[in-house]
This record gives sequence, structure tokens and C-alpha cells, in this order.
Amino acid sequence: MDIAQLNEDLLNLVEKKQELSGLTYSDEEYDDVEEALHDMEDDFVENYGDYLEDALHAVHDEYCPDDDVLLPTAYLVNKYVFQETDGNLQVDAAPGEGVFVMCDDYPNKACRLVLLPNPTRIVLKIGSKERVTAWTAE
Repeated sequence: MDIAQLNEDLLNLVEKKQELSGLTYSDEEYDDVEEALHDMEDDFVENYGDYLEDALHAVHDEYCPDDDVLLPTAYLVNKYVFQETDGNLQVDAAPGEGVFVMCDDYPNKACRLVLLPNPTRIVLKIGSKERVTAWTAE
């Protein structure tokens, strides 16, 4: 698996999702951006789906075994937070974003799983502030 290419493709997908989330249905570009996003998602699942689904199964088995594993693109969110630190782009999911899961270790907290780039990783968001990197691409 080419981890660098995976990360680059994931980052491009995240940026396209961010672009779409900034448009309204009435924008002339909306349909074209949405179609491009769907094509990118299809290519992403075709190229990396098996690899990421294996990772998602492992994460689900460890943290939320009662929840179904979804397609990797389901773990992408609509709104991201981008921050440049020392020349490195840090990417996180905006508050309240992610796939809701029931975590045995955190029964009284809202937990969400997200797939993020830089590096490619699956993050478990616990409540509003706590984060656990549940998996990192290697």
C-alpha cells in the first residue's frame, strides 16, 4: 500500500468535501462539484476500500463492536478544521462531526469515528474534547 498516495488522495477528497460544504444548492458550481466529489469517492473506495475496511473492522472490534462497519467514505465529515503548524497542515473534524458509535469504554459520552488525513488515521472523538487515534496508516 502506498501510504503517501493514500494520504494525498484522502486530503484531496477532504478538500473537495470542504469545497462542497461551502456551496449552497443554488450555486452554479454545486452540481459539478458534487459530481466530482462522488467520482473521487468512488475512486477512493475502489483504490483503498479493502485496506481501510480492514482497519475500520479492527477499530470497531476494539472500541465499538456492536456497531456496523460502514464504507470508508462514510467516516469523512462535511466540515473540517485546517491549521498550519510549522509548515505542516493539521486536519481535524469540526465539532459534532463524525459517525456516531456506541463505545463500551465510554458509555456515558457521545462518541464518533472519523477518517482524517495528515497522517491518514481513524480518530475516535469522545465527548466534545477528548480524542484517541485508534489507527494510523502504515
